[in-house]
Amino acid sequence: MTERYAVVVVGGGTAGLSAALVLGRARHRTLVVDAGEPRNAPAAHMQGYLSRDGMPPAEFLAVGREEIARYGVELVRDRVVEVEKGEDFAVVLAGGRTVRARRLVIATGLKDELPAVPGVAERFGRDVLHCPFCHGWEVRDQPFGVLATSPASVHQALIVSQWSKDVRFFLHTVAEEELSDQDLRRLAAAGVDVVPGEVAELVVEDDRLTGVRLTAGTTHARSVLFVGPRPVPQTGLLERLGAELHETPFGAYPVVDPTGLTTVPGVWAAGNAIGFAEQVVHAASGGYRAAAAIVGDLLMTDLDAATQE
Repeated sequence: MTERYAVVVVGGGTAGLSAALVLGRARHRTLVVDAGEPRNAPAAHMQGYLSRDGMPPAEFLAVGREEIARYGVELVRDRVVEVEKGEDFAVVLAGGRTVRARRLVIATGLKDELPAVPGVAERFGRDVLHCPFCHGWEVRDQPFGVLATSPASVHQALIVSQWSKDVRFFLHTVAEEELSDQDLRRLAAAGVDVVPGEVAELVVEDDRLTGVRLTAGTTHARSVLFVGPRPVPQTGLLERLGAELHETPFGAYPVVDPTGLTTVPGVWAAGNAIGFAEQVVHAASGGYRAAAAIVGDLLMTDLDAATQE
């Protein structure tokens, strides 16, 4: 017989665990399906979360899993491969199990597609970084490089100058003519050096970044490189459910209300599933809001049904 839950949470990262915690405390039978692929897995620490600043992401999630277990929330390491909407939602797992849920929380996040420069993927989360708010303090005052992947990379070069006054902006595949006069004025005012030419590879010595080598052969001594990954939202389940998406410069994300409710009745989304810039603290808040809304929604649905019996 198919198991029935009040809520199935798809994704066991911060947003999913936060939603599950609130649902468990509200006495709703909840299942978290976790594929074990958190976006911040390459990072040694997370920052900006009050009282948890500097905590390793894996440790943070382990504590979260312990907390939800106290309230009877079930967690399974598996992947949701299909969802069908009927009177309830039929949730099919890769392991062959099918469960039913009255409501869904989609917290499947996104994946970062890194620039195809030798050395970038191997160093990502260590001395190849993408978010100065996440890692800027830890690498402050070191020689920074910023790898341009589009004219929009100017913004990243300007932002990181808050943490170091030695910043070189490698244009890579971007032509200098693609930058506006305002871009160039701002870069100059921030003290950012613009370096034309394509980047060939990173120079690594004794397991640390020491330089950025151009195809022309010149090498620039740098100990930190900021890159702009292409975000790939994991919206497959939402699309199959018919959720409306909206295009942004960072990919297509579901249209949601302030609680995370999508355009599909009974389906909420939270964390990086709703936007590129959702940090850990935002994901925790989004999961909480979605769960609180679901608790109220289920209650009113049941009360209205009882009044019609």
